[in-house]
Amino acid sequence: MSEKKDCDKDSCSTLELLDFKNALKQFQELVEKMVTQKTKERLDFYIKDDGEIDYDKFYTTTQTLFGPEVKDHNVKAFFRKISNNLDARTEWCEIFGYFIGESDAMSSQLKEENMVFLVSEKQQITHAVVKRQDVIKGIVKVPHLDFTVTSSQKGVLTIFNNQMRVLATTSVEDTAWITGCDFLPQLKCVVAVTERTVIVWDYKSKGSQNNCFIIKPMENGLLCVCTVTMSDHLAKDNILMGDDKGYVHLLAVTSDHFGLKQCKGKKESQLQVLDSKTFNIVKRKLHDDWVVKVKYISDLNCFGSCSSDSIHSFVLDDIKRLEDNSPVKEFSVPRGVNAFTYCGKAKVIVTGGHDKLLRLWHPTINSRPTGKLSGHQHSVVEIVTNEKDQHVISLSSAKIFRVWDIQTLSLLQVFHDNQGSPGEMETFAMVFDNDRGMLITGSAVIDIYPLTHMIQDTRQVPQTHEKNINVLVYNRVFHQILTICSESILKVWDLETGYQIYQIEDAHGLNTEVTCAAIEIYGFYLATGACDGTVKIWEFESGQEVKALPLAQHSKDECHLLKIAYLKANESQHALLVLEQSGKMKIIQGNSVQTYLYVTWVLPEAVSFPRRNPVVSLSLKSDTLQTHDLFPDIQLLSDTSSLRNDTENFVPSVEMKCFDVLKVEGCSLIATGSANGAIILWDFESASVRCLCKINEDSQTSVLQASGVNAMLFLVHSAFSSRKINSLPSTTATVRSDISAVPEHKSSSLNLHKCYVISVHSKAILKIIEKMYDHFCSKAEDTTRYKNSQYLKMNVELSKAVAGHSPILASAHENGCICLWSIQGNLVKELLPFSKYPSVPLTALCTDISTKMLLAGSKEGHVMRWSIASFLEDPQNSKNQIKEELCWRAHSTEVVDLFHEEKKNVVVTASIDGSVRLWHAMYGYYLGYFGQPRKFELSDISRLILPCDVNNFPTIIKEESKHMEKKKFEYPLMLDRDKWKSLSRSPSVLKKSKHVDIIQDLKFFKALTSPKIHRQPLESFESGNREAGAVFGSLPIYEVSFFPPASTITLQA
Repeated sequence: MSEKKDCDKDSCSTLELLDFKNALKQFQELVEKMVTQKTKERLDFYIKDDGEIDYDKFYTTTQTLFGPEVKDHNVKAFFRKISNNLDARTEWCEIFGYFIGESDAMSSQLKEENMVFLVSEKQQITHAVVKRQDVIKGIVKVPHLDFTVTSSQKGVLTIFNNQMRVLATTSVEDTAWITGCDFLPQLKCVVAVTERTVIVWDYKSKGSQNNCFIIKPMENGLLCVCTVTMSDHLAKDNILMGDDKGYVHLLAVTSDHFGLKQCKGKKESQLQVLDSKTFNIVKRKLHDDWVVKVKYISDLNCFGSCSSDSIHSFVLDDIKRLEDNSPVKEFSVPRGVNAFTYCGKAKVIVTGGHDKLLRLWHPTINSRPTGKLSGHQHSVVEIVTNEKDQHVISLSSAKIFRVWDIQTLSLLQVFHDNQGSPGEMETFAMVFDNDRGMLITGSAVIDIYPLTHMIQDTRQVPQTHEKNINVLVYNRVFHQILTICSESILKVWDLETGYQIYQIEDAHGLNTEVTCAAIEIYGFYLATGACDGTVKIWEFESGQEVKALPLAQHSKDECHLLKIAYLKANESQHALLVLEQSGKMKIIQGNSVQTYLYVTWVLPEAVSFPRRNPVVSLSLKSDTLQTHDLFPDIQLLSDTSSLRNDTENFVPSVEMKCFDVLKVEGCSLIATGSANGAIILWDFESASVRCLCKINEDSQTSVLQASGVNAMLFLVHSAFSSRKINSLPSTTATVRSDISAVPEHKSSSLNLHKCYVISVHSKAILKIIEKMYDHFCSKAEDTTRYKNSQYLKMNVELSKAVAGHSPILASAHENGCICLWSIQGNLVKELLPFSKYPSVPLTALCTDISTKMLLAGSKEGHVMRWSIASFLEDPQNSKNQIKEELCWRAHSTEVVDLFHEEKKNVVVTASIDGSVRLWHAMYGYYLGYFGQPRKFELSDISRLILPCDVNNFPTIIKEESKHMEKKKFEYPLMLDRDKWKSLSRSPSVLKKSKHVDIIQDLKFFKALTSPKIHRQPLESFESGNREAGAVFGSLPIYEVSFFPPASTITLQA
């Protein structure tokens, strides 16, 4: 019978175990579904439906799976933890109120990525801070001056700068111990309190030591002090103090009390004693025990004080309550409160005391706390807030630190600093520096604990891909970026947060490297090209393949794609322009009928160009525009006798490295750059192809740019780029069709705008339109014709404006310079980046969307920024200069590509080191890298940090540099005869005939000097009498055109 009962128990336990495993499996699926939903919500991809998981549904499902054993507060804490941190580690036992043990938590935090503070990188300051057998009793951060003020128990007051270096220090000789300190913002002084005195230290006074003022006697022993920062008290400082009798004092001080203005001129320091009866001191008893801490919370416009009193533990009220007997807002905590802090973003006050608990209070509700945090095994002695990360750091009397997330109420880190002498084991003061991201504590020394992510940003190598970056493209519509590495791993990132959205591996097949990519203007489609010549089109949002160009039957070297550009994209048709390594350029198209992409247009290779006029005419086939509406089929003129007759001609290299395309109304250009410096400009409006070259001033012939071209970019003024993007067969046909269309579109300004924007080269047609405008105005008899004339006038003015804003072609070269060319083939300007180092090759170019700035990346990882707005207004005006404004080191290796995002005002750079980094566009501050564990903080540029492989801070160029424009100066050396004669030969050396020639050469080189450049303000001629003397014989004789009257001339003996 007993055996049967045992079998029944075993079978029941087995069934319960199976049910529990099934429940755990369903709970895990529920958590994964909720994480997926929250991820989509964060990226604005989630569409609400009936399956949405909110807290009520999550709680109901959890209760159904596990029964009433799960408690409401545990489920709520679990849900909040996942909602606020999707990457947080969770355990199923947490919904039952069980958490991993302390040892497990400590072991998991040994990993740096799980630590908030990096204890191993602790810094320690020991000198000039305390005396022998002394301890730090107070640490205060002064945000507006970026100061840190410390006070030791035996009277050492010290001010540190933002690098924690001593700015000023003094030692106050007083028998009483200092118990606290603060900074007076109006008087610019340090205030400290002892058991019976108040000390005011003027650290700015001159002399070997600083002036100190001691206010005494005070009635009770002062234990804490703070400064009231109120905007309506601009001429004085208010000081709050707590004593050992439960009183809170309010002391108002001004500069007249101390005579600071008179004391500043004295050279020797003084220790002046002031009578406390001469000051207006207000006090009120708020506690029945010692006032341990007193603070002023400016966000609430209230002061707070705490005590070990269990009834009147914490008081929070207006400062006016100290002057009257009105009731104050009190918070009661068993065994009192030792420390408190306020979290501005969360609007929560956190208190801690001898009961080892942290309590969270709403500032207006004092009946009960809104939450509790347990974990400390000893009394809580100090609490501070990290406002930026929403963390609360609590310290116990055993020097055990705990870091809490105030939003999720979860424990993030526990660390115990047990290193040091016995005097260093007890910490008395603590403050968090929000600007530098570090925790500062005081004991017998000052310990500084940095945030882990601050160390990661400065010491951890940024890595977005494991291999070199090949492609960086920005989708301006979705605010997402695309990166592709040499292993053909395609990743899409969110620009604002830095989170990865999705990735595609082996996009073009196994072991096929993806070399280029482009996104169409509306952001819906993505095109990629590979080393084997294949091209694929994808849906950008989903990452699904749409169409592909199959593998060609050629060798891979011939079809290796270098760059790709999107010309047209919609559901029915796609058009791409690609550049192969062989130098061929093709248009690849696809439509809804064809299954695959296909080649529809090939740009012919140009033959040799004459040096005196490097332009070759083209034969256009306009009927081809009927088919693809992009570029017409072209061929070079068969008559090349002029080229044969011209013996001086050159052939540009077919090893093309880059290209850029400009396709707007009235302008259809393709520019290519080669490894030997040749730049070929195909102009389909003027039916010509030209080679952009420098002009030799001596022979008036064209000379190739000696340095290879690495990047090209058309710079288009906003007035020019505002024209509608379209393809036009020819300028003449456009104007003719537009003139006949005027009566049919009387009310359409858009159509007239489209009709009368013509090519900037067609000046004759522009004159015809001006005459038509005059004719319309003279014959205007009705309102309709008058409106048409106004439209015509507007478009003529627009055409004139556009004519002055012709596009400029920028080319980046191997010799480190940027050449700016007009579309007529003239070199307008040559720029050389400002640098104290030798010029390095430039590898990438980009502009902002309004073409006001030009950015370039170099082979050594530098990024330069120029202001080009005034230059593009009128490139021919020499007064409109290009100003270099900023230069910074972004990577330690070559910059592959970069772009500027206008709304966030950031610059994104990609390098062959495998990282894609984010920078502030105006100051060059480092903001992070794509792939880092935390999200970006684009609005915060207060913490100036650098990546681990960069040592130089950004250089802001405030004035025009002489190195910006490339200039040549020649200063030949000249023989100074006097110096030659002064050099005498040594008789001992002359005895050795074999050294005579060496001495003669040495004399000659020593006698060489730079020529003297005379700067004469007036036209003059030198007198011929040089024997008149060394001075008067060299004076010039000036020509004076005005002679004063003789009466005004007086002679003196």
